[in-house]
Amino acid sequence: MLARIPTAALQGVDAHPVRVEVSLTSGLPSFTVVGLPQGAVREGRERVVAALKHSGWPPPTRRITVNLAPADLRKEGSAFDLPVAMGLLVVSGVVPAQALEGWAFVGELGLDGGLRPVRGVLALAAGCRKGGGLRVVVPPGNGPEAALLEGVEIHTARTLAEVVGHFAGEGRLIRVGPPPPGPGRARGGDLRDVRGQAVAKRALEVAAAGGHNLLMVGPPGAGKTLLARRLPSLLPPLTREELLEVVRIHSVAGLLAPGARLSSERPFRAPHHTVSHAGLVGGGAPPRPGEVSLAHRGVLFLDELPEFSRAALETLRQPLEDGVLTLARASGHLAYPARFVLAGAMNPCPCGHHGDGSDRCVCDPSAVARYRSRVSGPLLDRIDLHVPVAALPIAALRGPPTGPSSDEVRSRVVAARDRQRRRLAGSDARCNADMGPALLRRHAAVPPGVARLLQRALDRMALSARAYHRILKVARTIADLDGADTISEDHAAEAVQYRELDRC
Repeated sequence: MLARIPTAALQGVDAHPVRVEVSLTSGLPSFTVVGLPQGAVREGRERVVAALKHSGWPPPTRRITVNLAPADLRKEGSAFDLPVAMGLLVVSGVVPAQALEGWAFVGELGLDGGLRPVRGVLALAAGCRKGGGLRVVVPPGNGPEAALLEGVEIHTARTLAEVVGHFAGEGRLIRVGPPPPGPGRARGGDLRDVRGQAVAKRALEVAAAGGHNLLMVGPPGAGKTLLARRLPSLLPPLTREELLEVVRIHSVAGLLAPGARLSSERPFRAPHHTVSHAGLVGGGAPPRPGEVSLAHRGVLFLDELPEFSRAALETLRQPLEDGVLTLARASGHLAYPARFVLAGAMNPCPCGHHGDGSDRCVCDPSAVARYRSRVSGPLLDRIDLHVPVAALPIAALRGPPTGPSSDEVRSRVVAARDRQRRRLAGSDARCNADMGPALLRRHAAVPPGVARLLQRALDRMALSARAYHRILKVARTIADLDGADTISEDHAAEAVQYRELDRC
């Protein structure tokens, strides 16, 4: 007898439909799994056998062959335990095959027959839907996450016995609905906690409003890290579509706690400068998303930017330009979403005191040049805002809070993003930072006076074409914050002043 049970296999942050084919043939008792099973999949044989015995259905003492089709797709993880067990129960006559029409199964089995959560269940449920499984059984801890997916019914059970009981008419599985929305207020403190730094605060507002990358340059203790950690509090909450993207990535990476309440807060990732290449961009065996993908639709903060390895920094070029990171490995190509706001911080020199008005700097000009050259010109070109952050006198630190709060800035950011959303409707861009040359020509037209100002800036600062386009995007964002339909000379002048390192 042959049983076919629908499920799915992870491939990057996506999943592909898989059919678990279970066959019984005559011969000595054995249990063989074929179809490119990797470590946890092969080990699943022992879990399935023990789970069946403890649930009261010993596996048949015949030759068991399990094929995971398509056979040329690598299968990894423990999510195949439940569909393999259901296939064995079908060929054993415990569960009627016709009762499983339209059902798919995902989950790890404990030795006692209990269902345990697996990573990537949102992607796996989507893969099951592609394969025709419009009703999916998942472990209880994965229910709220899987229920975010539309067009499919999500059911949960605590044990294998409960699953069998449902199809035998002896009980009912629990159907899970979409979880209630989580809090949308980002953690990280209020912008008013930062004293002074009016220029840097304005740059944070512009960066949040247009999705622009930001680099702050200043001496140690000036407040660069404090400012960067306030950036998520200025960003609008995730939309439903963005939430699905973020949850899928974090689930595949194994960062979602089972049953945890899902939040619409945007991700904030701050890896240490000793992070490995694979840790930053992704990879490993099996491949997992890196920090740049975990920051998708949020903020990636790189403190002490020049201390990161040159090779790691240069890998940021593609995601900063395309919003996606492509990994080429011997096993195939994987594409990870990576559209984030890059917030960087660096000192002006190795000792950190160059240009702070004191005589503490001990770095000669060549040392300063070598230090700054650790961040390449092509990478700097892809950072829209270069902002100086000066040290504050003690008197300013003792004073009362100054400037707008995060909530006040966030309301202006949301209004600017709404303008961009309406203007860019029908395109792939969601904010000004996503605009390509064609969209720039259409939505960031340059009046004659602005053109002359930009030409003078280009001649004086020797800017590249990419930097020129970045200035136009920032100017368009500043105009959106002002509620203006066209870019004025004031908007362009403010955008030009944010190219601090180009002027240097």
